[in-house]
Amino acid sequence: MSANEDQEMELEALRSIYEGDESFRELSPVSFQYRIGESGDPKAFLIEISWTETYPQTPPIISMNAFFNNTISSAVKQSILAKLQEAVEVNLGTAMTYTLFEYAKDNKEQFMENHHPVNSTTSISNIISVETPSIAPSSKKKDKKEQLSKAQKRKLADKTDHKGELPRGWNWVDVVKQPLNFPGMSVYVFTFSIWQHENLCPATFLHRLLHFSQGHAMKSKLTL
Repeated sequence: MSANEDQEMELEALRSIYEGDESFRELSPVSFQYRIGESGDPKAFLIEISWTETYPQTPPIISMNAFFNNTISSAVKQSILAKLQEAVEVNLGTAMTYTLFEYAKDNKEQFMENHHPVNSTTSISNIISVETPSIAPSSKKKDKKEQLSKAQKRKLADKTDHKGELPRGWNWVDVVKQPLNFPGMSVYVFTFSIWQHENLCPATFLHRLLHFSQGHAMKSKLTL
């Protein structure tokens, strides 16, 4: 008898035996699940058995990766799978799905004697905390202000007006390097800075300076 014929006969037998059994579930014609223990039982677990193309001449695939088993430790799962594998070797070459399910049911307490429920919520949260990069605070780092000495603060205070504001042009510095020609005089170089205590723009200050120079017939280098 071929493997396919063996599987067809076993499939019919499983459907007949487990008809109406809520613990049994046929995922496909070659894959089945069975819940060992009543619903709500803290020691209940679920076994999944899948047939290969050459089953039962070759071992089936037994798994406990279903979400139903998420509170069972890996060590307990491996122990159960190892014991089921021993039963597989004994029954190799014959229909064994029903045998494996019943073997697990008969030995449920022994299989789960070392079971201590795993907190699945804690495990999931730990995985998330490792994989999710931490989010840096959105507040921006404030620029460090330049610190002024007491002497600099006093000097700056002397320059402010009654409103506490610095006058327009208090820190303007312009240098005129090219010669300027006016009737009756020549000015070769003017180096000047805007008066810090008067609200004068450069043009106004230059106008006053040139007016003063013309009145005294000044023809020289003027440095303020």
